[in-house]
Amino acid sequence: MALPKFRSSRRRTGTSIDGDASLEDTAGSDRTAVQSPSPVNVYHPTVDVKKATKKRKHWIFIASLFFFISVVFLILTIIGTINDRPVIRSTYFFRLDLTNIIPASTSSDITLVNSLARSLGLHDFYDVGLWGFCEGYNDEGITSCSNPKSLYWFNPVDILLDELLSGATIALPAEINKILKLIRIASHVMFGTFLTGVCMNFVSIFITPIVIKSRWWSFPIALWTFIAALLTIVGTVIATVMFIIFRNVITSQSDLNIGASVGTQMFAFMWVGTAFGIFGFIIHLCLSCCCASRRDVTTGRRKGNKAAYEDDLDEKKPRKIGMPSFIRRKTAGQAV
Repeated sequence: MALPKFRSSRRRTGTSIDGDASLEDTAGSDRTAVQSPSPVNVYHPTVDVKKATKKRKHWIFIASLFFFISVVFLILTIIGTINDRPVIRSTYFFRLDLTNIIPASTSSDITLVNSLARSLGLHDFYDVGLWGFCEGYNDEGITSCSNPKSLYWFNPVDILLDELLSGATIALPAEINKILKLIRIASHVMFGTFLTGVCMNFVSIFITPIVIKSRWWSFPIALWTFIAALLTIVGTVIATVMFIIFRNVITSQSDLNIGASVGTQMFAFMWVGTAFGIFGFIIHLCLSCCCASRRDVTTGRRKGNKAAYEDDLDEKKPRKIGMPSFIRRKTAGQAV
């Protein structure tokens, strides 16, 4: 005796879950072909990439600003003492003061006018810059500047001997002749490093924003800015050491009454420009491992700013995951 078969009313009517065509029994078998339900829509949070990388953009802007400031101050350093204009005329590496110089010998027809230097045919002071020098008198200011010359180096012996009146001589310290070759080499290196460094920092202003795309770009940019910072550091250190030594040598013989001083304004411009270049390099070095880039956000490696996501992924907040509304409505209607 065959046992009775119990089927649900839904199965006897042959309707599926979503109200499609009736299910057909296979021949010779009680198995029923069950149609797979429609896939459930899962909510995926959307992200605003620009907002997610906002922190990285801020640091990129700061780095560009630092490079801009560095370029401004380094340009002021480079153009110092090329003419008699405000700021430029007071920006010099070194000032040689011969106002009260004591001559070793003078001709009998030389008369004292205003200063001993002027009586000997010399100027009261000589200001040294990167491209040349300016000369003048205390009561008149700067009277003339040399023509700008690349790879310029200051040779006080030639300048003073060319300007001395016939029959007048001065006894310069013997140490000056010993360090003239060193001054020439150091001046050439300083000239090249300053110009190359300021050009690289200028380029860095415009290539810095590229690191927003990927942290991989931060490494070559950091290497570029490191070379620029290194060049400016080398030029600044050479200028500082060279002119301090030159000042000490010039003033070593007190019996000549030769004055010498380094330019405070030039040194301030030089070191400020170098410092901001170093700060820009440090920022790029940090960006190579910190702050999410666009590539990090799109690939999911890093999330960046969480406020950029539509769903903050808070575990306490219920997820928006479930069946679509049209499936729920059909299922509820059939159950009734």
